[in-house]
Amino acid sequence: MQIRRINPSPQVNTGEVVYQSNIPDAKPQHILEEIVWHKEAEVAKMRDRLPLLQLRQQVATVAPAKDFLSALKNGKTNPALIAEVKKASPSKGVIREDFNPVALAKSYEVGGASCLSVLTDSKFFQGSFDNLNLVRQAVDLPLLCKEFIIYPYQIYFARAKGADAVLLIAAILQDRDLNYFVKITNSLGMTPLIEVHTLEELDRVLAIEGVNLIGINNRNLEDFSVSLQTTQDILTARKNILQEKDILIVSESGLHTRDDLEFVKNAGAKGVLIGESLVKKPDPEVAIRELFN
Repeated sequence: MQIRRINPSPQVNTGEVVYQSNIPDAKPQHILEEIVWHKEAEVAKMRDRLPLLQLRQQVATVAPAKDFLSALKNGKTNPALIAEVKKASPSKGVIREDFNPVALAKSYEVGGASCLSVLTDSKFFQGSFDNLNLVRQAVDLPLLCKEFIIYPYQIYFARAKGADAVLLIAAILQDRDLNYFVKITNSLGMTPLIEVHTLEELDRVLAIEGVNLIGINNRNLEDFSVSLQTTQDILTARKNILQEKDILIVSESGLHTRDDLEFVKNAGAKGVLIGESLVKKPDPEVAIRELFN
């Protein structure tokens, strides 16, 4: 999988990820590349409105981050649930018409979620950092900022808005950026959840120090097909090293039934991230209880 960047760091070729510059008038090859290109322009505008120095001053006044990883290890359900506050997606459009991030978050909390994930991308997922901040004020659970992070600025911004963890997607980051972003995240007292889609991406991530939490996304980000077999195949291939490093695995996408949960749990996942199948239910609290018995 190749993700080109309009304004990349100096060109580096690491495994599947290839960064190229000088691509004027080019069109995105797939939705993930389109999102990354949009994000470059979006972050530039964010920096203009709030320079990094001022942002870091804001971060210094925020309450310490909650322990996202410990919350999963001591999960209220088995596997531990990260419930997602999500209004829409590029593939499904609007998932919940009466979307209320605070009401949804509270429902998840009462239902037994261990942590929450909040979509902050506005163009493609109709999320926002305002939603993240509102949820932070409403619930006590640790929060993951679900964003397409390509610059350190976004990590600081997430912390300023109350995030306790951030998503780092291996498919869109160079190895050196992953290393650097993990260090920044840990230095802020936050938890990096590094997302992989392939065994090759997992091997890149396993070479990074300070990684304790990895998400395996069962969705192919090029064609949006979903297969829970992705979690099983990747875990089967690297189960021993993951156990040696004491890395907690979260299975993401395509989880709808109790059988789905049992499948990924038996494969070795200790946590699950569920969005769409809970968001679209009339009562997400009840849906969680039914799903996890």
